[in-house]
Amino acid sequence: MPARFRLEARDPGTRMETAFRAVQSPCIGVCTINDDGLCDGCLRTRDEIAGWLGMDDARRAHLMDSVLPARELRRG
Repeated sequence: MPARFRLEARDPGTRMETAFRAVQSPCIGVCTINDDGLCDGCLRTRDEIAGWLGMDDARRAHLMDSVLPARELRRG
């Protein structure tokens, strides 16, 4: 469920509300796909990288909390 944030306009009599969804990303700017098909920086596959913004929060959280740490352990 997206978090709700209240944005205050410069005019104190005017308020705006907007829905905001934080997009977490494991990207660290080392974007090289290795022989295993994983990014050397974040350990995501090409498909995971390309689909990141289209994933729902549950899928991104699963990758961040389970899949990527398991890949890190295997990388050793």
